[in-house]
Amino acid sequence: MADTLTLFTSIGLSEQKAKETLKNEALSLALKEGIIQAQRVNGASGVDKAMGTLLYSMASRLKDNKRLVFLSDCIAQRKICTELQLAAALDFVKSHPEDPISQKEFDETCGVGVVITPEQIEDAVESVIKKHKEQLLMERYRFNMGLLMGEARSALKWADGKVIKNEVDVQVLHLLGPKTEADLEKKPKAQKAKVAENDVKARKEEVTLNGDGDFVEGRSLMEQLRGEALKFHKPGENYKTEGYVVTPKTMDLLQKHIEFTDGQIRTRFPPEPNGILHIGHAKAINFNFGYAKANSGICFLRYDDTNPEKEEEKYFTAIKDMVEWLGYTPYDVTHASDNFQKLYDLAVDLIRRGHAYVCHQKGEELKGHNVPPSPWRDRPVEESLVLFERMKKGMFAEGEATLRMKMVMEDGKMDPVAYRIKYTPHHRTGDEWCIYPTYDYTHCLCDSIENITHSLCTKEFQARRSSYYWLCNALDLYCPVQWEYGRLNLTYTVVSKRKIIKLVETGVVRDWDDPRLFTLTALRRRGFPPEAINNFCARVGVTVSQTTTEPHLLESCVRDVLNDTAPRAMAVLEPLKVTITNLPKDTKMDVRVPDFPANEAKGTHTVPFTCTIFIEQSDFREVMEKGYKRLTPEQPVGLRHAGYVISVQKVIKDSQGNVAELEVTCCSSETAEKPKAFIHWVSQPLVCEVRLYDRLFLHKHPEDPSEVPGGFLNDINPNSLQVVSSALVDTSVKDAKVLDKFQFERVGYFSLDPDSSADKLVFNRTVTLKEDPGKI
Repeated sequence: MADTLTLFTSIGLSEQKAKETLKNEALSLALKEGIIQAQRVNGASGVDKAMGTLLYSMASRLKDNKRLVFLSDCIAQRKICTELQLAAALDFVKSHPEDPISQKEFDETCGVGVVITPEQIEDAVESVIKKHKEQLLMERYRFNMGLLMGEARSALKWADGKVIKNEVDVQVLHLLGPKTEADLEKKPKAQKAKVAENDVKARKEEVTLNGDGDFVEGRSLMEQLRGEALKFHKPGENYKTEGYVVTPKTMDLLQKHIEFTDGQIRTRFPPEPNGILHIGHAKAINFNFGYAKANSGICFLRYDDTNPEKEEEKYFTAIKDMVEWLGYTPYDVTHASDNFQKLYDLAVDLIRRGHAYVCHQKGEELKGHNVPPSPWRDRPVEESLVLFERMKKGMFAEGEATLRMKMVMEDGKMDPVAYRIKYTPHHRTGDEWCIYPTYDYTHCLCDSIENITHSLCTKEFQARRSSYYWLCNALDLYCPVQWEYGRLNLTYTVVSKRKIIKLVETGVVRDWDDPRLFTLTALRRRGFPPEAINNFCARVGVTVSQTTTEPHLLESCVRDVLNDTAPRAMAVLEPLKVTITNLPKDTKMDVRVPDFPANEAKGTHTVPFTCTIFIEQSDFREVMEKGYKRLTPEQPVGLRHAGYVISVQKVIKDSQGNVAELEVTCCSSETAEKPKAFIHWVSQPLVCEVRLYDRLFLHKHPEDPSEVPGGFLNDINPNSLQVVSSALVDTSVKDAKVLDKFQFERVGYFSLDPDSSADKLVFNRTVTLKEDPGKI
């Protein structure tokens, strides 16, 4: 009996479930035979939990054990991988009692070997949602989502139903946005027309303005970026873009470009590797990678590594990690430094064409708009060529000479610098170069070299668009089109590298990944799911105008994702000991808790329940107050999931008069009068550290001198971090891995911090369960 129990728990059954199975002799024998047969097939690989679930389902539903070995083999060999396939297999063997079974017919009937890709599921769901789009927009979350599931499953018979449901949920969320209060409110049938009217009104209030002044109603980022949505030029039709400069060589260059790219859209995300990416970069990543993905194109991750003084390996690594964390895979990872020799050769060509010159004005003289012009502007070409070569050979001191381009930018700045001298070894090229190109020179040329079709950048680079076009055309190179979009800004934060470094150096925050910051590494450490950040970017929309957004909108997207993905646990931050006096002292039972109360099919876990439990101090008041629904000496309360109602018998206080312990009695919730509230609790818990985060700054715009005259360092919220060193959490989290996420019932969403050790877990509060109306 003990051996069989161990066998059953080895495939993922809980001990309680295994014991219940042993009571059913026929089921127990069938399951045991199925497991042993699967072990024979798999050998050392054994039987994992997924196989175990299918074996249990097969054993409990198979009427004739004649086919048990055959089906066990199919499960062990992963021919049968889903409940849907198993149902088809059981029907097949039932309708084919004769021997032998036709393997070919069985495989065709049961979908053996059929692989449904995520792309197929995405396309099928998109097609179904498109079909019902008008009705969805009208009825919103009152629409029968089962209809979408059914139609998608019909199109993809062997797809995993859970994956389809997840894709339906994601695409519906992208279409409609998060549920509004109107969606959550139950309405009588007679008010349906009014509901529809209110929903339309709500959507009109939530629309986002796109670049052409049109409104975008709750569309996913992919929808906003697909095809004609942004009215961008088609590949090879750069010349149709307003402001694009056409030269006698333009059409030939475009033709060669099309021959090379075969008409494919090509974008790039070009960060400087001198700091950690922040929430604003998330929009840039989604825009660049998303636009390429939405239009079957490719996107490069290109490091703009032209300033060796500020670049470090950790930034190169962290940037790539964040791009991939957000769900994007670069077509290729490139560096501006890959092209240093080519960029130098082009600079020599630019001088020969009379479009650049070596200048000796000092740094302070080069700031502003350079009026009057440089006294070396008309220097002879041959002289500039010699001096530029001397710059390359290290024959000038830093700041003694620059190479400047003969052109005027849109903002009136004259002759921007193309090359400057820096005697700093480069991260990738070492001491090979002592002159380095600037952004104004490098960016458009690297875009041209990589045959980028759409150079997408934030609005502040609009003043550099004319120099972008000028330089490509001055060198007779293929010229991409620069398109600008609005930056994403958040209130109550700073994202400037210089300011974040100040926060780190002064000890206000621990490092770039301090969870109070809005760098992407900080948001990840705090527990923000990447899907939530992408959904937030979609909600903000692809806009040309600058947008400043409140953090609570991002937090709302986080809650929407974690509500469906973070399993529940119980934790008590300020414990109050409670002894249940009418239970034996050695009482210990397992209480089953659903991981997701709204859908118990997604799994459960057990927690111990003894005569000693701990509740939140705030869940007890010695003096009854009007409207208070939790535990008082006069008012009993229910214990979530435990099936008990407790009543206070005695209040025990310490020497200072503080409540230290309660003695209570309990009775079954089935026989007791229904209490006004149910509270969470823990028993035999783990001690953990919990970090509670609030906004780092007190004012919306800490960088604005009119709002914060003393500067951002004088605007720090003293309560931005509170550490609870001895919180209690139930044992269901004991095997959690770093960054695993949970909803602590009635407390908030939490993520396991990297500071955790085997001796003590550390949790970061990601967000509260709902927006705090008391916040500024």
